[in-house]
This record gives sequence, structure tokens and C-alpha cells, in this order.
Amino acid sequence: MGLQSSLSREDAWKLFLSYNSDPFHIQHALTVEGVMRWFARELGFAEEADFWATVGLLHDIDFEKYPQEHCVKARELLAEAGAGEELIHAVCCHGWGQTGAKEKPEHLMEKLMFAADELTGLIWAVAIIRPSKSVMDLELKSAKKKFKTLSFAAGCDREVIEKGAAELGWELDKLIEQTILAMRSCEEEINAFMAAFRQENA
Repeated sequence: MGLQSSLSREDAWKLFLSYNSDPFHIQHALTVEGVMRWFARELGFAEEADFWATVGLLHDIDFEKYPQEHCVKARELLAEAGAGEELIHAVCCHGWGQTGAKEKPEHLMEKLMFAADELTGLIWAVAIIRPSKSVMDLELKSAKKKFKTLSFAAGCDREVIEKGAAELGWELDKLIEQTILAMRSCEEEINAFMAAFRQENA
């Protein structure tokens, strides 16, 4: 059966919301969840899609409240919630080399999580300055141009993205192009959810 999530989607979502309330963080978590689910299906791991998606949803569980302990505090929070070691390791290792996390990405899914997390932020930053404010008409060329402009979305670590591509054995262009497609797969649903979320919490 491959990797199976030790938390249901409902439980994972409740757990995430118990530590996160910022709409920016919520939208990012939902985006990475959708991106990871797409990658699982595209790369032949459909039976593991729930696991991949759960890792994406929970990857920044500790960032809003415990930024100085990012990817370290997560281990404690997830363990308390009954998450299995495979899920905990997959979440924590996305901070490899950037935070106090010592776990290194090993599984293909973990390498994708490491690479795509930072990249989704950059792609989203490119998308929202376009007239459409969407990834639906965003092409590789535009994203690559902004990737090379270091002053743009300066908080997005290009070295991490490049390191992630290298860990995967992918060309950078392939990683960017595939991540754009993955973000297209969930953009409409996430936008609708976030519009309702903001209205409810206004």
C-alpha cells in the first residue's frame, strides 16, 4: 500500500488550525497540500496521495507560533496528536539545512516537499502581480525570469529550490514547470475556500 497517513484529513486540518490562523499561512498550507497530491498522482504514487497531501498540509504547523523552533517544535506537536514517525519525519525534513531540523529528505516525496515548498511561494508571488492574479496563464519563462531577479520575493531562498532540484535529479526548469502545473490543479478550489474563510473571519 505504500505510505499511509496516520492522521485523517479532518484531524490534520483541525490540528493545523489549532496552531495557525493567519490567512497567508493557511493558503500556503492548502497550496502545498494540493501540489503534493498532484505530484503523488503524476509520479505514480496515487495510493500514497493522502500521505503526500497530509505532509504538505502540516509542513508549517509550527511556523506561525514557534518560528524560532520551526521543524523542531513540529515533531512535538505531531507526536502529541498521534502522528506516526513517517509523517513526522516527512514534515520535519523539509527544513533540512535551513532550521534546527537535522532530518534529511530521503524518500522522493520528502525531496519534492523540500523543493516545492519554497518554490510555491515564489510562483505565487509571480502570479499575484500578473493581471490575472493566477497561475492558470503563468508560463515557465515568466517564472524563470523572476527566479533570476533576486530582489523579487527575496524571502524565497533560490539556493533551497536549486538544492531541491538537484536532490531530485531534475533540471530546475522541470521543477518549476511541474510545480506550476501542480498549482493550477488546486488554485480554483483554494481561492474559493479562502474567499469564504476571509468572509467568515472578517
